[in-house]
Amino acid sequence: MTIHTTHPFADPEPDPVRRLRGRLGGAVTVWTAGAGAGRAGLTVSSLLVALGPRPALLALIDPDSDLIGALRETGRAVVQVLSWPDRGLAEVFAGTGPAPGGPFRQAEWVDTDHGPRLASATTWATVRLVGERDVGWSVEVTAELDRVEVGEDTAPLMHRRGRFLRLE
Repeated sequence: MTIHTTHPFADPEPDPVRRLRGRLGGAVTVWTAGAGAGRAGLTVSSLLVALGPRPALLALIDPDSDLIGALRETGRAVVQVLSWPDRGLAEVFAGTGPAPGGPFRQAEWVDTDHGPRLASATTWATVRLVGERDVGWSVEVTAELDRVEVGEDTAPLMHRRGRFLRLE
């Protein structure tokens, strides 16, 4: 065994763009779409709300994710804002946490015409896909808001510099 004085996997030349993205941070959401065996979901923290007569969410989605396929197929999704107790679920839908039986077996879900909705989510929205374009290594989706429910925000789950944080 060798003892290192530095992190053995540290990037000797860190990418400044990745470092900038890590310092911006944001709320953690899980986007879900589809029904039955076609359900898909993904943890997303790269998003923003566009206000106006037709308010929308703009989000960066992994082009290799099951979510983008389900979203394209159905044209609809549910976006749930996660709280601190949901951090394990965020890991599951990011593909970095264990999911015995699949990701949708890790919590209780309510079936909607837009896709599965996390039963415990106090803040969530249903959206319709209205546009997409390739941006960097992601697909930027524009999704108009159909319905918005805003509940208590007592322990929001945030993501910054590669870690989940709890705001008090």
